[in-house]
Amino acid sequence: MKWLKEVDGELWLTEDDRENLKLSYRVKKVIHAEQSPFQHVMILDTYDFGPTLVLDGVIQTTSIDGFIYNEMITHIPMMTHPKPENVLIIGGGDCGVAREVVKYDSVTRVDMVEIDELVVKLSKKHLPEVSGNLSDPRVNFIYADGTKHVRNQPNQYDVVIIDSSDPIGPATQLFSLEFYTGVAASLKADGLMVCQSQSPIFHMDIVNETQTKLKTLFPHTDVYTAVVPTYPGGLWSFSLGSKKYTPESIATGWDKAASYVNADILERCFSIPEFMKQALK
Repeated sequence: MKWLKEVDGELWLTEDDRENLKLSYRVKKVIHAEQSPFQHVMILDTYDFGPTLVLDGVIQTTSIDGFIYNEMITHIPMMTHPKPENVLIIGGGDCGVAREVVKYDSVTRVDMVEIDELVVKLSKKHLPEVSGNLSDPRVNFIYADGTKHVRNQPNQYDVVIIDSSDPIGPATQLFSLEFYTGVAASLKADGLMVCQSQSPIFHMDIVNETQTKLKTLFPHTDVYTAVVPTYPGGLWSFSLGSKKYTPESIATGWDKAASYVNADILERCFSIPEFMKQALK
């Protein structure tokens, strides 16, 4: 496999970010490797990060820090909406987002639209720290193209969470204005959405572009951040688009079991660095 290389008897995964930065991870063993119809999927047991999901050579989530990303992309929109009942997750094959969504008693239906069934199968089997062996009856697994799904679901969802990989390969279309337009149409009149919008350190252009697109569709938009050690640059951004509700008081009533998110995080995550403020003007 082109992403794995043996050096002095040790196996290493090298992730190539933008052809300018290479990140290498020492690997204990390859738990599973398989080419799906959409991408190459690996579960690697790494020394520092534990069992890790890798798609086309790029780390998606790890056992040691996956909870940070999954909690941040989930609880901020779910706490912003006063009563989320119908939730759509696009992507999220590792099941980490769905695991967080079902912590809300108000939720009656979760449609998880993941294009690659193999990712779900392997994550549930080999990444219990992330997936939590998800088996909640409210979760409907739909193995399909998320961009096509939203076109046929007008006015259906209270919250849409777009848990996409980087804007390369199958995920490229999940960053387009056409897709966000479909997402907006799939939301109810008071619905809201969130998406990951890449590293403000290395991809501020994508953060900016995402905000520009969302501003054409939603009266309320915002950006918040978290530090995810696995991802290049560490600092990671999330973009919120809402038809009605704003996140001023999302810490009120926080009562969920979580490892990263707490009331303090909810109150402060929208406080972004000055360089981001200047770039987003």
